[in-house]
Amino acid sequence: MSNPKQPQTDHQNPSREFLKARSEPFVSDQQKGIPSGPVETPPPDDAERIALPAPDAFSCGQMPLREVIGQRRSRRRFSSAPLTIEELAFVCWATLGMQKVFEGGHVVWRTVPSAGARHALQLYLAVGNVQGLPKGLYRYLALEHALAVLKTDNAILDKTARACFDQRWMARAAAVLFFSAVPYRMEWRYGPASPKLIALDAGHACQNTYLAAESLGAGACAVAAYDQTRVDQLVGLDGNDEFVIYLATVGRV
Repeated sequence: MSNPKQPQTDHQNPSREFLKARSEPFVSDQQKGIPSGPVETPPPDDAERIALPAPDAFSCGQMPLREVIGQRRSRRRFSSAPLTIEELAFVCWATLGMQKVFEGGHVVWRTVPSAGARHALQLYLAVGNVQGLPKGLYRYLALEHALAVLKTDNAILDKTARACFDQRWMARAAAVLFFSAVPYRMEWRYGPASPKLIALDAGHACQNTYLAAESLGAGACAVAAYDQTRVDQLVGLDGNDEFVIYLATVGRV
């Protein structure tokens, strides 16, 4: 039996260059001795902090890894049962939590890999059905393992669904995670290769979201179809130095 040949194209697609390794020479800001900036953007000074259950005290997420991986699915149907704040804390920590902070707070290791440990991602949450949390927009502060309350809004999930081309099923989730990118953190070291590396990092983080949710008997679904301007405005990002690059719903199934 002959093997089918891979279809060939008769022209070069410029968009494919994004997927390839970059080898052109450049001088990075790191090589120039320019400071890299903070590992986490400070939240508003007046934002209320909500401390989350500590990772070493989690009682949830005990499902064996082999079982979690075997049953992982993209789940778009959610029940009306809420998540607990401990479960949400576990999902946040698994997605972008801190493992170690060193070199005077300039370098961090997280629960997911990142090129050069640059970790250009930040995590925002539209919360609609989590016990003990008012509906609204939050920011996960990984260094503190806490939530910053950005605004309360009973319609936050409906607004999120509308900003994602009216995917109404998203409004039935317990929470929606917004993965934002702060590109300069990666550009400081890797220059023109940064877009690909940031995209890879988002994939690492979102897979942890899936596995964490599944281990709770809940579910997650990644979302890449959204209106960039509307989503950035909803989260309160400038769209240039920080912007949303990925979303994921989480909820009880």
